[in-house]
Amino acid sequence: MKNYVIGLDYGTDSVRAVLIDTENGQELASNVSHYKRWKNKQYCDASINQFRQHPLDHIEGLEITIQNVVKESKVEPSLVRGICIDTTGSSPVPVTKDGTPLALTKGFEENPNAMMVLWKDHTSINEANEINELAVSWGGEDVTKYVGGIYSSEWFWAKILHIARQDQAVRNAAHTWMEHCDLMTYLLIEDKDLKTFKRSRCAAGHKAMWHTDWNGLPPVEFLEKLHPYLAELRGNLYDETYTSDLVAGKLSQEWADRLGLSTETVVAVGTFDAHSGAVGAKIGENTLVRVMGTSTCDILVGSYDEVGTKTVRGICGQVDGSVIPGFIGLEAGQSAFGDLLAWYKELLMWPTEHLLASSSTLNDAQKEQLREEFSDKLIVELTKEAEKIPVSESLPIALDWINGRRTPDANQEVKSAISNLSLGTKAPHIFKALVNAICFGAKKIVDRFEEEGVKIDSVIGIGGVARKSPFIMQTLANVLNKPIKIAASDQTPALGAAIYAAVAAGIYPNVIEASQKIGSDFDGEYFPQTDKVEAYHKLLLGYEKLSAFADPNLKISQHELSL
Repeated sequence: MKNYVIGLDYGTDSVRAVLIDTENGQELASNVSHYKRWKNKQYCDASINQFRQHPLDHIEGLEITIQNVVKESKVEPSLVRGICIDTTGSSPVPVTKDGTPLALTKGFEENPNAMMVLWKDHTSINEANEINELAVSWGGEDVTKYVGGIYSSEWFWAKILHIARQDQAVRNAAHTWMEHCDLMTYLLIEDKDLKTFKRSRCAAGHKAMWHTDWNGLPPVEFLEKLHPYLAELRGNLYDETYTSDLVAGKLSQEWADRLGLSTETVVAVGTFDAHSGAVGAKIGENTLVRVMGTSTCDILVGSYDEVGTKTVRGICGQVDGSVIPGFIGLEAGQSAFGDLLAWYKELLMWPTEHLLASSSTLNDAQKEQLREEFSDKLIVELTKEAEKIPVSESLPIALDWINGRRTPDANQEVKSAISNLSLGTKAPHIFKALVNAICFGAKKIVDRFEEEGVKIDSVIGIGGVARKSPFIMQTLANVLNKPIKIAASDQTPALGAAIYAAVAAGIYPNVIEASQKIGSDFDGEYFPQTDKVEAYHKLLLGYEKLSAFADPNLKISQHELSL
């Protein structure tokens, strides 16, 4: 008898579902739904780094995508054995006592503080700084030591603390908070007991400082010093966490009816998209998987013997079982990757968007057609021209910190910069500098892992950038001076979620076996071009000098290391 599973992957802009044959990994159907409120830029204010999403975008997307893959595949519903959901993170959501997202209750429907605080929301920089200062001064164990020693404004506690201070109504109405991956999993299952619900080990360990060394979440005494609300909230959160090869519950009758599935379908414990993507790409020991889209996540797994209790400074956490049960999952990443290039595109499109609109030469249809043509061709043409520019020290140097720096050494207060401009600098030169910048940022992450004794034998690229931009991937191979294999699947995180679902449903005994059997193949590999590696190394030195200028803390640390 055939068995099938569904993987659901929530990204920044859209959600996608895949329905997978567990025997061979064949994708029978896939579907993508874009968030309509997010697309209209509702509830966001980029000028203050506020990025919120309405839960209805996610609920509607879940229903649309799963209904469509079930219908398209023509698979008998009883044969769909499992579902697993991955999401962005940290993206916490305030909920009521029965687990209803606060934005779905009366009085909070249009309140951004009652919505999901998206991973890229940086409104809580001050709160993150407070957490870091307290972690080393409160008199107890440093609860940041397993998240790289620096807590980020992108993460769970900082975001909740910010909302608690800013919005008393939300603070009073929110019984608890759930990571996005936990919330969507909880909504699907029959058992609605929040206290016993199986929360994600991946989310809790990497973003909420959950660790067995201090019996779970940070101690009440620590949280109390930040805000009494956090100490109270801890009692409404969780004690235990669970890996995503385990069952969170069975599909409720309501959702079985809405999705066209069976109540016998199991729902696995939720996880984050990057970690799921690594599983979909057949991650193994000492393999770095780079999930490259609007931002990046860099995922490694190490054995207990290799990593153990050794802490890796400046990364986004090391968590037992966050990727593969039985191994330590290590995470790093860049706050902007594709987003840096998207910013530049938007900048260059300004004349088209504004001046073209006021033109009396063209009619409205012609204006729209021209705008779309410019938008579609801009990056393509910039890439063609940038590829022709020789790698030389006369190129501009840029920093990739357009949305702060995630790793190494999280600092969301730093900004991007560009130097070495001249009258000869054209748009393709700046584009090439920005591509170099995102690759140099990746190099600093690789260097940090290796400096800390974490071995990297191979690199795998997944995500939209990896699949669609040979120019960026070749540049990255040159900068890292390492070959990069490209996963063939267009939906690697969703495939990884499906792999977790297959294990939770009992079809495979463990994640490694399931990943090797139904994970993505590879359809390309980029090798360093030996004649360009040294030139990129010289440009990297310029990147490091500009980094030290833009962030004096880096300048101090580099000086200390050189002594």
